[in-house]
Amino acid sequence: MGERSPQIQENMEEHEEVMATPDVHRVAMEIKRAEENYQKYAANLEEKPSKGEVLCWYLYGLCSYFVHTVLIPIVFPLIISQTVSTPHEPQQGWLKSYRDLNCRKNEMQLYEGLIQRSISVSNKNFSPLEWTSISWFTGLILSAPLLAVVSLHLDYDANPQLIPGVATGLGVIFCLPAGFFRKSWILPVYIAIIVAANTTGAAYHARHLGLMIRGFIGSTITNSRFPDRRVFGSYLSLYSTAAGCLGAAIISSFTYHMLGRDDHFTALWVVSIFSGLKWGVGLVHIFSTNRTSSRAFSSSNSVQKVHALSIFKYPYAVGCLASVFLSSFSTMCIFAGGILYAIGYLCLEQHNILFLWLTYFLVPLLSLPLLHPLQQIMKADAMKMKLLGFLLATLTSGYGFYFHKQNWQIKHLLVFAAVQSTASGLLHAFGRLLWLECSPAGKEGTFSVWFSWVRGLGTCAGFALATAAPGNIGRSFGVAFWAGITGMVILIFANITSLEAAKAAGLVMEDSEKASQAYGWDDGIDMQGSVTIDTPTQGKI
Repeated sequence: MGERSPQIQENMEEHEEVMATPDVHRVAMEIKRAEENYQKYAANLEEKPSKGEVLCWYLYGLCSYFVHTVLIPIVFPLIISQTVSTPHEPQQGWLKSYRDLNCRKNEMQLYEGLIQRSISVSNKNFSPLEWTSISWFTGLILSAPLLAVVSLHLDYDANPQLIPGVATGLGVIFCLPAGFFRKSWILPVYIAIIVAANTTGAAYHARHLGLMIRGFIGSTITNSRFPDRRVFGSYLSLYSTAAGCLGAAIISSFTYHMLGRDDHFTALWVVSIFSGLKWGVGLVHIFSTNRTSSRAFSSSNSVQKVHALSIFKYPYAVGCLASVFLSSFSTMCIFAGGILYAIGYLCLEQHNILFLWLTYFLVPLLSLPLLHPLQQIMKADAMKMKLLGFLLATLTSGYGFYFHKQNWQIKHLLVFAAVQSTASGLLHAFGRLLWLECSPAGKEGTFSVWFSWVRGLGTCAGFALATAAPGNIGRSFGVAFWAGITGMVILIFANITSLEAAKAAGLVMEDSEKASQAYGWDDGIDMQGSVTIDTPTQGKI
């Protein structure tokens, strides 16, 4: 072909320049649009939890876990027993246990003061243990309507820490005057308010875990990133439970120390005051951070009247909630029944009771952190780890039921206490984590409220069963055994795996799909500023 003329060449260059101009404008517009989208994304992205926030979250576990493991089931029954008349001498005398073993008089008097029905109400008599169960249950019933309001507040309010902070402060205050009136009728008021306050605070604590996981991983992620969520969530929940066990060990050992005083009532009042002050330190966590559950909500019209009942739309959540009740029921049934049997029937020496408490509360400080790397090696999710907890609990209760007619030695009790404490820690840590896997983004508050209330209900039921007939250790361990078996059956046959539960809640999408921060929220809710998220993992533990 011949060469092009200069005129033709010039015309072609002008045409190419004209054709290139729209492309330049289009690219510029796309860049500007991308910048705007990124700014929207950055504005709606959850802030990654800082080390200080995580430490404060651990602090609340340290300062509150003991309330439902030591303060209510141990300290308050002892206080109530000091407000009634001196117990009658049992048939075998003060120097023999119910197993005809040698015992000290002060130990048997303390035990008889707990189990004898010395509180009369409307021609009915109750023991201090039964009086505690009634007070505990009353607090849960009275707190139920309040928690429905709390769930809305946690999920929709711009300052969700206000109500939990006030509730915790109220619980702290009612720990202080426990000894002002040496009357058994006033203590149920204190216990009921403390139970309601603790349930509200525990709901806020669990909700905050869900929001920290969301801040670190994202609201909705792909399948390939789910292991990051598993690692981060289990790390936080395990170490918080370990911190809580340390707090329980401190209060239980202090209780033992104060029982050595002559005036038990005043000494136990000091324990209650110290417990309230320690619980009050946890307010640092509540007011140190403010994580709103759903920034996409801009008006009160989006609040649904049946928000607290929305969990029943998720079948995995219903099954998981049943397992939460059974796990808390079985662990408290074993703990309360075992302690009473060791005191009144085996008549352990006082320092052995202290060793038993310390073993139960301190072993998780080692066992739970050691199980975390094992979990990652096995790639086990929260459901499998909770199954392990149920398995250990059924092992303890099964052996206890089989050998309940024999006189256990202290070495046997310490071994079983170590195994059962690990089981209790696993069931609490991974039960909470599995429950949050069932929680859609924007519903962490109402789901946490249900978790806290049902967990408290199961703990109360286990305590009531174990203390209603303190000598019948076979019944306590037998019922706890079947509760553990039922919990395992529910988890296995309902196929409540962490991944499937998270998918049903809209927290996990297939790798081929795009993950949205607003995915999974109910239809009809006003969602503004919803953005597409497709980012790499922000960090790893």
